[in-house]
Amino acid sequence: MKPDTIVLVHGFWVTELSWEGWKGRYEAQGYRVLAPTYPGFEVGVAALNADPTPVERLTVRDIIDHLEAVVRALPTPPVIMGHSAGGAFTQILLDHGLGAAGVAINSAPTEGVKVTPPAQLKAAFPVLRDPFDRHRAVGLTPDQWRYAFTNTFTEEESLALYRRYHVPASAAVFWDSLLANVKPGRQDTWVDYHNDARAPLLFVSGGEDHLMPPAVQRSNAAHYRSETVTEIREYPGYAHLLPAQEGWERIADEVLAWALAHTR
Repeated sequence: MKPDTIVLVHGFWVTELSWEGWKGRYEAQGYRVLAPTYPGFEVGVAALNADPTPVERLTVRDIIDHLEAVVRALPTPPVIMGHSAGGAFTQILLDHGLGAAGVAINSAPTEGVKVTPPAQLKAAFPVLRDPFDRHRAVGLTPDQWRYAFTNTFTEEESLALYRRYHVPASAAVFWDSLLANVKPGRQDTWVDYHNDARAPLLFVSGGEDHLMPPAVQRSNAAHYRSETVTEIREYPGYAHLLPAQEGWERIADEVLAWALAHTR
């Protein structure tokens, strides 16, 4: 029996609103679509920009616990799709035995992936430049947003999406992810790359992504040594905010078709 539910997981600097196109498209095809936001993000974009306290309180463990509760409450395993940090969370959910198949789009890396291209360092610099900001919520300027998220969009498109989607991101979570590879023991973004019971996973990479460049996706996918399916597709010309870039409809249909074809 094929999945009838799709769970869409957003990344940092945005909310679940960033999935609005995909959610509507999949619902029009008859699927039940959930786009759970992070704990405290239910107040929406305007409120989070006005008062980023929920962002500052955020931890990876809180996010994973919340997402797991959402998925475990479903009657049947869904297809799980995540963008950016949501791609890392998708990998973690699959590693925990959840989901019928997973798609990680321009995914943040899980623990052990050490590739850091110069474009990625530049894109993440606003949140990493000052260790004293580690416990703050750090937003992007419109120019920083365009470099990190929408470098292949027009200036007008980029600004409109910035105003609609942008919220501050947790510097603490970024620093913890950065240090995960040097801290002893398993950190919150750890997965078992040899887990043969994990559901099939597709990495989707935008060829022009600055924040999570294709090299990061390729390295993350190459870490998996399990017998279950792990594949990667790259879409030339696409930036980090691939789910909102012109032509996203084709990609949405293709990745869903892949997930349904590989459902365990």
